[in-house]
Amino acid sequence: MPLRWSALRPLSVFAGVCMAAGVALAQPALPKPEVLASGLANPWALAPLPDQRWLVSERAGKLWLLNAQGAKQAELKGVPAVAFGGQGGLLDVVADSQFASNRRIYFCYSEPGQDKETNSTALASARIAADERQLEEVKRIFSQRPKVKSSAHFGCRIAQARDGTLVLSLGDRYSYRNDAQKLDNHHGKLVRIAANGSVPRDNPFVGKPDVLPEIYSYGHRNSQGLTMGPDGQLWQHEHGPQGGDEVNRPQPGKNYGWPVITYGEEYGGGKIGEGAQKAGMEQPLHYWVPSIAPSGMAFITSDRYGPGWKGSLLVGGLKSRSLAKLQVQDGRITGEQRLYESLGERIRDVRQGVDGLVYLLTDGPDGKLIRLVP
Repeated sequence: MPLRWSALRPLSVFAGVCMAAGVALAQPALPKPEVLASGLANPWALAPLPDQRWLVSERAGKLWLLNAQGAKQAELKGVPAVAFGGQGGLLDVVADSQFASNRRIYFCYSEPGQDKETNSTALASARIAADERQLEEVKRIFSQRPKVKSSAHFGCRIAQARDGTLVLSLGDRYSYRNDAQKLDNHHGKLVRIAANGSVPRDNPFVGKPDVLPEIYSYGHRNSQGLTMGPDGQLWQHEHGPQGGDEVNRPQPGKNYGWPVITYGEEYGGGKIGEGAQKAGMEQPLHYWVPSIAPSGMAFITSDRYGPGWKGSLLVGGLKSRSLAKLQVQDGRITGEQRLYESLGERIRDVRQGVDGLVYLLTDGPDGKLIRLVP
């Protein structure tokens, strides 16, 4: 059964019980948030580079190179035109696993159609030029189809597997949610492609008639969290409607149910689909009611915060204005803590830096880069 966060007893409650029984229980100090940068305009993604510098995307279409201390070093020119508005713009960015030798990055964005009214999520590759002021060899390697008139639910998180292939999350575009159950379009899907944009031969739907071969899994709503776990397995979370945000471990060819099954409801109330479960559709590992509006996710693999943090999965919360720390054991989520609610910030992205520390990117016109210091 999936684990609902409200059924969990936070560690602070356990500590209180022990203290009431006369048992002293030392609690490790919470890592201290340290603001490295502010004044970022609606930032969306944070990508660590091997030399401890950073890339930060702003939705209006700017891509910044920051130094190790979080200061802006240069705006990287050459980003394609984006459909900026609503939830659209320049969204996720990641560095290639071989960035130190190839200087390659991948970024996704809301791509305007030729008519300037429709749009869809697109994925591009590029190299950072030697002068570190320009993108070169910019190439669109995937474009979601069909393009539609919408400013919502682009999805647009990127994860790179150990074999170099790329997985991209694609939203259902809100008004087109029923498309998430159809395999002749890219709405509400995860797609998997090679770094050059070609379709891997071992994709689950290759060779199937009337099915787009890029599709990896389907029945998703609007995924703004995607990462590879320490074991090389893909993890993902997605926004539910009113309640029902989910964490999944997507498997090739599987159906994750939206909008037929969900733990959420229509905005303002009302049932969606057929309930919370149905044969042939996957259950989430974990879900939130009410919604936290998750965005960004990262596993902690370093020892910088001690054994209580190592192996945890961190998820940013937009609506909850908090960081969810999920305990993971044997591929299952066994507990949750809500942290940093006192910051009062919408957490848009979460990454582990090459120094092993956790970095948060907050949302809005005065976005911040925050480091958690043990």
